[in-house]
Amino acid sequence: MDVNYLELHLPAYLEDSLEKFKEGKSKIDSGENYYRFDCDYCFLQSSINTAEVDNDISLEQAWYLREKYLGLKKEENCGTYA
Repeated sequence: MDVNYLELHLPAYLEDSLEKFKEGKSKIDSGENYYRFDCDYCFLQSSINTAEVDNDISLEQAWYLREKYLGLKKEENCGTYA
């Protein structure tokens, strides 16, 4: 199933966060000493959360982005809290 449509029509701030994340990931993957990747990760996570809460993206889009880029799984992050 082609799910690339879930990355279309993102708000500009989320596209910017995603691009910075991809650039940082590329630097890390190439072996470069890049010390801001944790910031890029958190910035992307925050942008996804904001876009979802503001209804700029759907719940489906938010979880697709979290799973694809942040390595988070909905099943592991949704549940009841004691």
